[in-house]
Amino acid sequence: MSWLMNPEHRYRRLYKPLAFAACLVPLAWAVAGVLGLPVPGMPGLGPDPVRRVLGIFGHSALNLLLVTLAITPLRHLTGQARLLLLRRMLGLFAFTYALLHFVVYAGPFEGFSAAAVIKDIAKRPYTTIGFLALLLLVPLAATSTNAMMRRLKRRWQALHRLVYPIAILGVWHYWWQVKKDIREPLLYVALLALLLGWRLWRAGRAARTRGARVPAPMPATSRCAPPTARGTGATATP
Repeated sequence: MSWLMNPEHRYRRLYKPLAFAACLVPLAWAVAGVLGLPVPGMPGLGPDPVRRVLGIFGHSALNLLLVTLAITPLRHLTGQARLLLLRRMLGLFAFTYALLHFVVYAGPFEGFSAAAVIKDIAKRPYTTIGFLALLLLVPLAATSTNAMMRRLKRRWQALHRLVYPIAILGVWHYWWQVKKDIREPLLYVALLALLLGWRLWRAGRAARTRGARVPAPMPATSRCAPPTARGTGATATP
């Protein structure tokens, strides 16, 4: 158990497996509900299990996406840089649940009809933006390996900034689906605004700091003036 004394090993061998197990809970809940297996502390899928599973996967994708965005602020606030060890895994789980959400929608919900899915994507704006968010997640998931990070270099960071519009599209997708009670979508909007607003504030503060460090240019007269005469303390005039 000596690895518990090493913070990095503790994150890799304890915290990361615990986070992995926690991310599997929604999937286990959905599978158990479909199979009719009772899960202590979790309700059943109700009279419309397909819609319920669709909601479980959609909520899980959105929750994990926001948790992924929260890693960077938490790292700065707590000083725990090793939190970044969890970010990639959380992002991949967000993509997995978004993909499962689409599979349930296209499969049991739309009867495995490609024509019905295409028609719905073209007709319903909330379906359109949800599908767009999923498409944008694909290159992020495909380039999440260390090999792709080394290969893309600076382009990798630029590409993964797509997570910001993806999160906006995801929250927007959820908001438009709600017909009456908007309290829960409004909570997602507030959380996303907080996470993005914090980043804008940090970026603005960093820009102001860089601007303050730039030395002011010397006046033209100072640049053109000859050196001070030695021994007199007076500046020679032309």
